[in-house]
Amino acid sequence: MTSLRAVLALPCLPLLLLGCAGPVAPIPTPTPDPICSQSLAPAAVRGPAAAQSLGVTVEQGLAAVTPGPADWAAPHVAGRVLVLSGGALGAQALGALSGAAAQTVLPGLLRVATPAGETDAAYAARLAARGLRVQPDYRYAALATPNDPGVPGNKGLSVATAQGTKTMFQTYLTRVTLPQAWAFLAACGKTPAAARTAMLDTALDTAHPDLQGRTVAANSALPSTYTRATDHGTATTGVLAATTNNGVGLAGATWSGTVITVEVLGEEGTTTSAVAQGVNEALQQGAQVINMSLGAAGITADKTLDAVLHSASASAVLVAAAGNTASDGVYYPASHPDVIAVGAVGTKDGELACYSARPSAKLTRVLDIVAPGGAGYGTCAGTAATDDLLLLAPGGKYASEAGTSFSAPLVSSVAALMRAANPDLSAAQTKALLLGSVNWSAGLPLLDANAAVRAATR
Repeated sequence: MTSLRAVLALPCLPLLLLGCAGPVAPIPTPTPDPICSQSLAPAAVRGPAAAQSLGVTVEQGLAAVTPGPADWAAPHVAGRVLVLSGGALGAQALGALSGAAAQTVLPGLLRVATPAGETDAAYAARLAARGLRVQPDYRYAALATPNDPGVPGNKGLSVATAQGTKTMFQTYLTRVTLPQAWAFLAACGKTPAAARTAMLDTALDTAHPDLQGRTVAANSALPSTYTRATDHGTATTGVLAATTNNGVGLAGATWSGTVITVEVLGEEGTTTSAVAQGVNEALQQGAQVINMSLGAAGITADKTLDAVLHSASASAVLVAAAGNTASDGVYYPASHPDVIAVGAVGTKDGELACYSARPSAKLTRVLDIVAPGGAGYGTCAGTAATDDLLLLAPGGKYASEAGTSFSAPLVSSVAALMRAANPDLSAAQTKALLLGSVNWSAGLPLLDANAAVRAATR
């Protein structure tokens, strides 16, 4: 039976996809960013503020606003519209004209109730046809940064590394714009709690203070003869599931999403049958995204898993770590056409980490997307321990590690946030939007959480 290995430690286990490094201390949580409605609001909304800064009154500024396209899909107060009257039309006159109650907010700005049985957009179009300037009453929200110590902007976590004790941060969160994605969801009134991601991995340290109440254990698919392990699963699962905004340790990328843990890996790796059983168990638990930070080099096809993965892709977004050797091509199952193959970048967004799998002369499967995986201290030249990722470790600890095993959960997290933001998206639609929103500015398809989540809500 085919043996699949976990992507574990870089210098230690070349076939494993995770990473190596020392233990660390506790960390902080992330924060939401510029809002949903902020970037979607028409330019006209910003006109008055600019005018006022030049010494113009608010009323004059409102009168100067020119009609522009309004985005009625953006978060706004349902059941009412804003009418900019320029002072020429009062609430009573507008109420008589429109047949609905109107309220003066400011001179020249009226709030008008949408008549029963009519949509806000349709009512706005009717008023606009009468020459009125109409727009949504957009929603905005307070912005806050998670208070977890590891979140950039907080105090950081003190971690024991191979280069001594260092203060580290979850810089990978900001590199893939997760804080902005969280803020967008909050502004839209969307809760990440609806996201359901399955982690097919080793067991994890369920007593870790940063994982309390964050995971749901599914039936184990680990072969009975295999030795149980917790290091890899604790680290990968923590990327998604570390309790966010609890003032402890790290922030999980899904913020409050449900994470289903399916044990398929042990010290000896795993097998075709175990992964097949694990995928099925994840689907039975309602997983919308399945993360596989495991794989084997040189396998071009596994007919049993091929069939299982193809079937699973109809309902779940499948994500896998590409592998931790640069010369062996993309590992299986990441190389499967229905699976998103995730490579790793180190300190530079436009450069693959030295250990990251990539297409080879023999195995030409390309990487679909890349995400931070750590620089690979001890493996890649010119790197420091603090260039690796800050992650959870068993025993309530934290560690710095590197590997594509950690890049994959970042991608899975964003796919889960997308499906939470728009439950009507199919797995195929989510995958297409996710891969279509990557940031190519540095030359590689870098994960962009903010762009992906916004794309999911359009």
